[in-house]
Amino acid sequence: MSSSLVPFPIHVCGIEELGGHCATGVSHVLSILDPDRAEPKAFGQYGEHARLELRFHDIIEAQPGSVAPEPEQVAAILDFGRGLLAEPAARLLVHCHVGISRSTAAMGLILAQARPEASADEVLRGVLAIREKTWPNLRMLEIGDAMLGRGGTLPRAAAAIYRHQLAIRPHLAEVMRKAGRGREVDAAEALA
Repeated sequence: MSSSLVPFPIHVCGIEELGGHCATGVSHVLSILDPDRAEPKAFGQYGEHARLELRFHDIIEAQPGSVAPEPEQVAAILDFGRGLLAEPAARLLVHCHVGISRSTAAMGLILAQARPEASADEVLRGVLAIREKTWPNLRMLEIGDAMLGRGGTLPRAAAAIYRHQLAIRPHLAEVMRKAGRGREVDAAEALA
């Protein structure tokens, strides 16, 4: 699906959905995987494409035995996004394990970089329009927001997305808290 925020079509999905994007003419893939996850076999069915593969867990706080998103990975995402802007025929696919958190945060950062004039709210509503199951990883947004000089607006705008999702799926509050992502739920609840 494309958005008026970017000059190229962009898709977001989880690993189980990768096979459905083989025939979409994807030219670039941003692949975010857990560190111990095997490379998805679906990529063997894709045509020629440029791919950036990053490996870290879907967490927002450092945890023993886990790899948190760090500035180096976020910088790589932004660099990949800059390269896409130079290719008018680009078609981007961003995926993570389920296509909800790391991938939507990455897409939000790519959109924020592509359209610096767009507000953070516009950017994250654009992400939501492309991927209804959006819960962007707050740590990635915080790091990328600082790199893009957006003054904390992306993490603040994410609170409205979390609030939207909790209104539809209230059980997510407990799920996210148990996963160590209580700061995201707190941000959503602060808007009530």
